[in-house]
Amino acid sequence: MTRRALALASKGVGLVSPNPLVGCVIVSANGEVVGEGTYLYDGVTHAEVLALEQAGEHARGGTAYVSLEPHSHHGKTPPCTQALINAGIKRVVAPIEDPNPLVSGKGFQALRDAGIEVSVGLCADEASKLNEKFICWHKKSRPFVHLKMAMSLDGRISMGSSVSTVLSSDAGMKRVQAFRHEHDAILVGANTVVVDDPSLTDRSGFDRRRKLVRVILDNRLRTPLDATVVKTANETPTILVSNSTDQEKMKSMIESGVDFVSADARDLSAVLQALRERELQSVLVEGGSSVAGAFRDAGLIDKLTLMISPRIVGGTEAPLAFTGNGAKSIEEATTLDDISIQRHGPDIEITGYPKSFAR
Repeated sequence: MTRRALALASKGVGLVSPNPLVGCVIVSANGEVVGEGTYLYDGVTHAEVLALEQAGEHARGGTAYVSLEPHSHHGKTPPCTQALINAGIKRVVAPIEDPNPLVSGKGFQALRDAGIEVSVGLCADEASKLNEKFICWHKKSRPFVHLKMAMSLDGRISMGSSVSTVLSSDAGMKRVQAFRHEHDAILVGANTVVVDDPSLTDRSGFDRRRKLVRVILDNRLRTPLDATVVKTANETPTILVSNSTDQEKMKSMIESGVDFVSADARDLSAVLQALRERELQSVLVEGGSSVAGAFRDAGLIDKLTLMISPRIVGGTEAPLAFTGNGAKSIEEATTLDDISIQRHGPDIEITGYPKSFAR
């Protein structure tokens, strides 16, 4: 039933940030599923309350399986712990504590104080991965960073430094859109905008609460005024991070709807702080090699995905996936844990977590 609660929670992807994904299953005293709930930000009502409302009196003496520790404080809604207590629930099963300091451990304690049996730890790894963005948001006080790079078998990301190149297949591109759907923001460097003129939008077709926010790192203010991201900034939120003093061009961009962050785009911690201030819980970093290298050098990659096309580009002009300072020894090289490998048409996806990242 815990896995069912996690499955219900996953229905909220794209619809709950900056809050967590939460699902709940109520099982009656005689072992029947009598209520289910999924939290959605705009719906306000929490998963536990929705499941209890569906269960009614059948909840009394039953068990609540929740994907995350129920909250015990008054926020937008009354405490879920009190709703569980009032409903006569006798046992609560939840895989992990809520990392929010307002909740962490307090919800479980409130339930135990009311005489409810609490079981913690079942499917903890799955639950932590499901809410990895929310956990990072609270534990590291910054957005979760997922770096995605499309490359050839020999690690090249395009045919040349100023050549727009599509490496991924249709199936691979569909997977990338799914990644975009689950994040709050997408980030690229100015070179990607200049060379590819991308739209940087979520075209997955799935519902989302807020539009995907576009973030461009551009100290030299190279982004053209007629770039798609500028022309559509009034329709799709666009943030440009720059320490440029070109007031005239900045004014034109602001008039087009661009949100300026006056900061050194090379200071990635400052960039992430600016995104946190805008309540962006997660960011998908999509390009290019200097941006990828900078995030690697700064140790700010929480999750890494390589979409590998079965092609060999070769030559000396085609850029590699990562530049930057790079590792000075093999011990300094980024090593991935918890690696998964999938096929998307002819493309191979390798996703893992740098060892420095702990959920």
